[in-house]
Amino acid sequence: MKGYAMLKIGESGWIEKEVPAIGPMDALVKPLAVAICTSDVHTLWEGAIGERHNMILGHEACGEVVEVGELVRDFKPGDRVLIPAITPDWNSLEAQAGYSMHSGGMLAGWKFSNFKDGVFSEFFHVNDADGNLAHLPENIDPVDACMLSDMVPTGFHGVELADVQFGDSVLVIGIGPVGLMSVAGASMRGASRILAVGTRPVCVEAAKKYGADEFISYKDGPIADQVLAMTDGKGVDKVIVAGGGVETFEDAVKVLKPGGKIGNVNYLGGGDFVTIPRVEWGVGMGHKEINGGLMPGGRLRMEKLGSLVSSGRLDVHHLVSHVFDGWDHLEEALFMMRDKPRDLIKPVVRIEG
Repeated sequence: MKGYAMLKIGESGWIEKEVPAIGPMDALVKPLAVAICTSDVHTLWEGAIGERHNMILGHEACGEVVEVGELVRDFKPGDRVLIPAITPDWNSLEAQAGYSMHSGGMLAGWKFSNFKDGVFSEFFHVNDADGNLAHLPENIDPVDACMLSDMVPTGFHGVELADVQFGDSVLVIGIGPVGLMSVAGASMRGASRILAVGTRPVCVEAAKKYGADEFISYKDGPIADQVLAMTDGKGVDKVIVAGGGVETFEDAVKVLKPGGKIGNVNYLGGGDFVTIPRVEWGVGMGHKEINGGLMPGGRLRMEKLGSLVSSGRLDVHHLVSHVFDGWDHLEEALFMMRDKPRDLIKPVVRIEG
C-alpha cells in the first residue's frame, strides 16, 4: 500500500509499505476522508515528538472496515465507521483508573502517527476495534465526520477540564478548529458570556456562529489587560486554552477569578516550562486550578458526539474551509495547514467518489 510519511524531521513524501496485519481484536480500515491537523505540522516540521523515520502521518479520518479479527463482535467488512484520534487499550490499568488516553504510559493512547503508522494511507490498523470504532450515522457526510476524530472531542474536553457551568463567563484562548469547538461546547454547557481570542476573520465569523460574544486580539496588547478591562477588573470564571505557547498561562491565571479553573487542550510543541505568575495565582493559595488533558477516545465518546451531529444540535461543517478530492491533494492540504493562509480553518481530503 502507499502512504504519506514523515521521512525524518522536516522531510515527507509518499512511500510503499506492507498492509498492516491485524490481531484477533483489531480491524483494518480504508479511509473515506482524512483531515490535516496542526499536530501533524508540529510532528513533521518541528520535531515535537522527536525523530521518526518513514512513519505514515495522520490521525483524523473516517473510513470503511475492510477486515476484522476473529474476536471482533460489533463490526464487519463494509461498515462505515468513525475513528477517534485516540485509540486506548481498554483492558489497561490506566483505563480502569479512568485515564484511558494514557493507557500504556503518558499520552500513549495517542497511537496514530506517534507510536505506529497513521491514517494517511490506503489502509490503516485500529486496535481494540469494538472499543475504539463507532458506526458512522448515515446522515453524516464523511468530510464532516473527520471533525469527530479530534477537533470536536478535543475542544469539548477543554470545556470539561474547565468545568464550565450554567451562567459562567468563559475565555477561550485560540479559535482555530479546536478553540471553535471549545466555544461551541461552552455555549452548550450554558456559559452566559464567551470571550474569544483570535484575529483571522474566517475564524471570528465561525466563532460567532458557535456562540462567542466578544473578541480579543493579541495584537492590541496583553490578553489579560484586555479581558480585565472588559470585565471591570473582575476577570472570568473559566478559561479554556486552545492556542498559544507556554507563556499563555500567565494571561490565563491573571484573568481567572479565585476558585476558577483553566482547561488546557493546547499541544505545547515548544518551550521547557510553563510560567505561572506568583501573585495572581494567590501566592500559591488562590484556588486557581489548572487542568491539562489529552482528549478521551473510544467508541462511547464517538457515538455520543456523532449523535450530536446526526441530530443537528452541532454543525461541524463551519470548521471545514477547504475540501480536496483524492490522494493527489494530500500533500497540498498538509502544506496548507503548515502555512495557514488567512482563509483556512481546516482542510479535508475526500478519498471516496
